Amino acid sequence: MKDNMGSSDGSASATPGRPVSLADATELDAFVADADTALVEFYTDGCGICASMEPVLGNLARELDVAVGLVNPRNDPPLVERFDVRSVPLFVLFVEGEPVARRAEGFIAGDDLSEWVTHRTD
Repeated sequence: MKDNMGSSDGSASATPGRPVSLADATELDAFVADADTALVEFYTDGCGICASMEPVLGNLARELDVAVGLVNPRNDPPLVERFDVRSVPLFVLFVEGEPVARRAEGFIAGDDLSEWVTHRTD
């Protein structure tokens, strides 16, 4: 799970239509800086709801042409405080490198998530 890796030099790079695994804050910052709009899921290993969101996020990346990243904040504990991660999955929407919206309400259906992203980027 969550094994879509960045480029061979270790940096994360967006693959069209596929979520990208981000190892830490440095990769997260570079990822959102490179995208006009990016949706990042904060997840933890073993989270069933997080795993069930993976195909939804892949579909969203393809349908909306939005960069989608996945980061486990346990791999970089300062991310927990920086983004006030209290539960997973947590979705943070970035526009032009800045967080503009967040949702942490468990599983979110594809249409609902798509509408939420589209509404905040129009």
